Amino acid sequence: MSDSTFITQQSKLYLVPTPVGNLGDMTFRAVEVLKSVDLILAEDTRTSRVLMQHYGISTPLQSYHIFNEHRVVDSIIEKLQGGTTIAIVTDAGTPGISDPGFLLVREAINNDIEVECLPGATAFVPALIDSGIPCDRFVFEGFLPHKKGRQTAIRQLAEESRTMIIYESPFRLVKLLEQLIEVVGEERHVSVSREISKLHAETVRGTLREVLSVFSSKEVKGEIVVILAGKQDV
Repeated sequence: MSDSTFITQQSKLYLVPTPVGNLGDMTFRAVEVLKSVDLILAEDTRTSRVLMQHYGISTPLQSYHIFNEHRVVDSIIEKLQGGTTIAIVTDAGTPGISDPGFLLVREAINNDIEVECLPGATAFVPALIDSGIPCDRFVFEGFLPHKKGRQTAIRQLAEESRTMIIYESPFRLVKLLEQLIEVVGEERHVSVSREISKLHAETVRGTLREVLSVFSSKEVKGEIVVILAGKQDV
């Protein structure tokens, strides 16, 4: 029996954001929901168990990720229909944002199951605000295709007038900056944030040429958010 004072609603799906770096970024309500639900779906149970232990959360965990979500979604819907209260978390950030979550939310809605997403951590928001690039109008691209369709996607971005948000692996960051230079030119402004809210958090701002110079001269680590300025009318 949970010692939480928070009352969750039966047959309801909660999407619970988790910290993108510092464990202290977890909200009080997120902890209360995770303590109160019957089951937590986790992208990686090993990663999530560290967070649960930190906050004294003993709710059972079940693996739910991009490689099994299509296979298990029907059984999860059945549990929700049977009165089970479920929360979904990912390794970091808000479920559904370049992470598992969308499929389950869609199926829950199609089956008249109530869904609630708690407000909380999402990596692109602090990266966007910290960039100094206009944030009144922006487009979220997430991860670009790794191979097929990548060049097409980048060429399409070249004509975008809004600020662009791109997620990237540290192993492909330099290549991405080089590809962007080929298409939009080396003077386009960009901001690259990594390790957001962690001890070694870093944001590098400047032209594509300047930022490429920084990251091509050192080993790149951590999760990466690239903020690219939109095309300006001459």
